[in-house]
This record gives sequence, C-alpha cells and structure tokens, in this order.
Amino acid sequence: MAGHRFDVAWIFSLVALFFLRAHCFYLPGVAPEDFKKGDPLLVKVNKLTSTKTQLPYSYYFLPFCQPEHIVDSAENLGEVLRGDRIENSPYVFKMREPQMCNIVCRKILDKKAAKAFKEKINDEYRVNMILDNLPLVVPIRRPDQENAVVYQYGYHVGLRGQYAGSKEEKHFIHNHLTFTVKYHKDPLSGSARIVGFEVKPFSVKHEHEGEWNEKTRLTTCDPHAKRAVTSSESPQEVEEKKEIIFTYDVEFQESDIKWASRWDTYLLMADDQIHWFSIVNSLMIILFLSGMVAMIMLRTLYRDISKYNQLETQEEAQDETGWKLVHGDVFRPPANSDLLCVYVGTGVQFFGMILVMMIFALLGFLSPSNRGGLMTAMLLLWVFMGLFAGYSSARLYKLFKGTEWKKITLKTAFMFPATVFAIFFVLNALIWGQKSSGAVPFGTMFALVLLWFGISVPLVFVGSYFGFKKPATEDPVKTNKTPRQIPKQAWYMNPAFSILIGGILPFGAVFIELFFILTSIWLHQFYYIFGFLFIVFVILIITCAEITVVLCYFQLCSEDYLWWWRSYLTSGSSAFYLFLYAAFYFFTKLEITKAVSGVLYFGYMLIISYSFFVLTGTIGFYACFWFTRLIYSSVKID
Repeated sequence: MAGHRFDVAWIFSLVALFFLRAHCFYLPGVAPEDFKKGDPLLVKVNKLTSTKTQLPYSYYFLPFCQPEHIVDSAENLGEVLRGDRIENSPYVFKMREPQMCNIVCRKILDKKAAKAFKEKINDEYRVNMILDNLPLVVPIRRPDQENAVVYQYGYHVGLRGQYAGSKEEKHFIHNHLTFTVKYHKDPLSGSARIVGFEVKPFSVKHEHEGEWNEKTRLTTCDPHAKRAVTSSESPQEVEEKKEIIFTYDVEFQESDIKWASRWDTYLLMADDQIHWFSIVNSLMIILFLSGMVAMIMLRTLYRDISKYNQLETQEEAQDETGWKLVHGDVFRPPANSDLLCVYVGTGVQFFGMILVMMIFALLGFLSPSNRGGLMTAMLLLWVFMGLFAGYSSARLYKLFKGTEWKKITLKTAFMFPATVFAIFFVLNALIWGQKSSGAVPFGTMFALVLLWFGISVPLVFVGSYFGFKKPATEDPVKTNKTPRQIPKQAWYMNPAFSILIGGILPFGAVFIELFFILTSIWLHQFYYIFGFLFIVFVILIITCAEITVVLCYFQLCSEDYLWWWRSYLTSGSSAFYLFLYAAFYFFTKLEITKAVSGVLYFGYMLIISYSFFVLTGTIGFYACFWFTRLIYSSVKID
C-alpha cells in the first residue's frame, strides 16, 4: 500500500511539473529574442487599469487610434482571469532607428467619445503597453532621494487641470508619447536585446497649416525642423468636436543591463527592511509560543504522565483531575463530524496547493515576466490536490466510524468550490454589467467548470477510495459508552473567547507581509519576494500549530473534551482578523468610490478570508490531533 501511495504521489508530481513548466517556463517571450538594426518592434496594448475602480477595460474601449486589423494575442487562463486583453497597436518601431513626431492618427471627438475619455480621466485610468514582454513604465524621480527613480506601470490616459486665471476644471488627454527603448548590445554579433521600455506622456494641442491630409506637417512638432515636444504647456483639451492628433517619438538608449537582469529595475525593492522586521516580529511570537509548548510538554506533561502511571489504588484514581479524567471521552466523534471531515480535506487541498506553488515560485518558475502564470499554476495545483483532499477526508471519516464514504466524497468535492464559485459568479455578473474586460468570458467559465468536474471531482473520489480502503486509525484509549458531564468552565475558557484569542497570534505573524500582498493585488504592483513569503508561510504553520496545542491542553485540563471543532476554529479564527484588516486597508489605503468596486473588493476578500480560514483551521486541527494522540498514548489506562 505504501508503494502504491508513492507511485500516485510520483505521478502527480510529474504531471504538476509538466503543467507548470508548460505554463511558466516555455511561454513565448520568456526566452530572449535578438534584434538586428532595422528589425520591426511590435508594441502591444494591454488593459486600461485604475486603482480607483478596480475595473479593467480593453485598450480599444476608448476611441484611441487603431491598426487596420485588431488581433488578439493568445492569453493563458491566468491572464483571462486577471482581465488582461493583449492586442496589437498602431505603434511600430524599428530597432535602433529613432523616430520623431510620428503621426498615428487624427480624431474628431463626438459626444460619446468625449464623455468616455472624461470618465476614464476622472477615474485615473492608466494605459498599459508591452514590448518584448516588458511592461511600459513611466520613470518618476523621488524628491526625497537624489538620482532615485521609481517606476509607475502604464501612463495616465490624461489629467485634470485649469487654465491660468480660470477656475473651471478641464480634462486634458496625453496625446503625445515619448518612448525610450533601452537595449543591451552584443559586441560580437552586433544584435541587441531589449532591456527597458519607458515613456514620458505629454498633452499637446497640435497645430498645422491648411486643411488636413496625409502629407500635412505639424507646426508644434516637426522632425524636419528638429522641433520636439518637451512639455505640456499648451495642452490638448477633451471636448466634443475637438480635433486630437496622436503622435509619438522613439528614442533608443544603449544600456549596461543584461537581458537576464532586465526585470531587476522593475522589481527594485526599497522596503526590504520592513520585510525583515516582519520576520523578526513573527519569530518573537514563535519563540514565545515555543517556550510555552516546551514548558507544557517537558515539565507539566512529563510530571503528569509520571504521576498517572504511578497511581496504584482505586482511591487514588478517583482523586485524579485534569486531562487524564476525560480519557474515556476525548476521542468521542464530535457533532457534525461529516462537516469537519469535509473542511479538513479542503484544508489539506489548500495546504498542498500553496506548498507546491511556493516551491515552484522559489525555483523561479513563476517569474513576473510570465503574466497569469501564478493564477494558472494555482488553479491547476488546486485541481490536482483534490487527490489528497479526498484521501484525508476519508481517513478522518473512517476514524469517526463513518460508512457512507461516497457521500462524504461528494461533499468534499463540491462544498468549498461551489461556495466560492457562487460568490465569483455574482461578482463576475457585476463586472459584466460594467462592460469591463475583467468579466470572465463564457468559454473560460466553461473551462473552469470542466477542470472542476472533469479532473478535480474524479481525483477526490480516487483519493477517498484509497483513504477509506485503508484500515481505520486506532484510538490510543477506549471511548466510554456514556458521555461524561463537562464541569462549568471559567470565563476565559469560554469557547467563543478562547477561539477569538487563538486567532490573534497567527494573524499577527503574517499581517505585515499581508500589507504587501494586498498592495500587489489592489494597487497593481508586482509581488515577487517569494523567499520572504515562504519564511512567513512556515512561521504561520508553526504559530497555528503551537497556539492550538497550548489552548487545547488548557481545555483538556479543565475537563472539557470537545476539542475537535475547537481546535479547527481556534487557528481558523485568524481569518476573521484578516477580513477586519482588509476592511481597514480599504478605508485607509484605497481610493475606491464606486459602489460596484467596493462590492468587488469585499467579495474577493471574503473568498480570500474563507480560504485562509480553511487553511489555518486544518493546520491547527492536525496539530491538536497529533498532540492528543501523543499524550493519551503515553498514559497507562486500566
């Protein structure tokens, strides 16, 4: 049987590795591409994004200049779920051939187009572009540090302002783009690789002489007269029936940055000290808890077990107090044991998904250059981890003397995913109602359901079959036929109070790192520091396990043997604090004003908090399960 389990795990690892490599390593754009002088460079456009609305739109939702034929790039599952819509653009460069004042197109805005531009300028939307798989950035100098530059992803569609001497607010569009393409040249072959893609946007009211035609020369921006755009002193206003001429420059700069290091400037981390502070803070919590656990295990338990094993007379046995008294009830199956089995199975599925994903991220498979790779990997790993969900829920179900393993398997396969899918479906309908590109298309929704029903559900059944087939785990002590009465508990041992107290420390161990994760999700920044995240994840596991063991011991000492659900909820309650912190973050860090965007934020944070509850609850449960079996197997029971 052990050999069979090893085979299943080995096959799963190979399949997961294949999918992750297929999605995360051999994607087009990850391998370097060499360009010779004069080679065409195709600029692609991605979604329009705003931190104020959290609703992405495709680039051509606004009436920008279009190429002759709009072609969609193939997107992976993760990109579609993120709302990425990558398309070709009218911007075409030639490698190492600078261009000045190229006219893209001329537009006369109608009422609808002017309104659309104004709305997106009000909501501070940014235009995202891609060249050779590098995102477009706007370099901004930091006033507090000399020669320090921070990068903003994408440039703003436009800005609001007033003319001198006027109080009326106007909308101005960024219609002139000065691109800078940085390249690293190979001295031997003469070819070059792109290592940077920057832009400086300007708002310029272009002027020309005579009627407009294809050969019209601009007086505000002329390559023949070497007249370039360097400021937005005479900006282009957005109004109905106004003429807007879109133009761009391209500069090429040789760079010492090698292709392998080109993402380093994008991912420059100025706040690594905060991460180290976070880890030191978490380690202090662990040290405190470890001290308590060590004291319980070495001093109290050792003394208790020695004392109990030396009891000889019945009179002495009747005088015994504490956790030994409840040995006949401690392994009694809890109320709603089926539900506990389901939640434990789901938690194992989550734990496996996150652990494997972290390992692959640490190995560099999920680099930021692979858009959507992280989301795709998470979905595939979740699906394949169904095998372990089924196995663990069936093992626990058999321990509780359950017989209908197919019923528990169906619940494990459907309960958590169906809840999340229902919330996701409602949120997706809201996004669709806003005509946002963030709405998941029907085809992708069907693919998700297919992954769920076609792979995950069968794997849960396979895992359950093998889990239920194995002999049940034997309890270290026998369970009495009649349940013992639980004495009145002290106020601090009240279930609700001790559960809420138990969730504070696991949350405290991760909340600083949580700030960076929320910032990457909601403020559209890259999160790539998986080394820090892995350390924090290990700290979370240890904290959840130790706090649950400590509180479980105190509970058993006060002769309360209903530990099964309490152990799950103790560490799982950290999800409650996570959701409270998400609400705090919403009101203090985000500038969301639209009701739909607020509903989206809290909807997605509810899904994240629910997932965190399942994960931390399962870690706490297994720690307490191991602890109770350990202490009761050490005591001689007559």
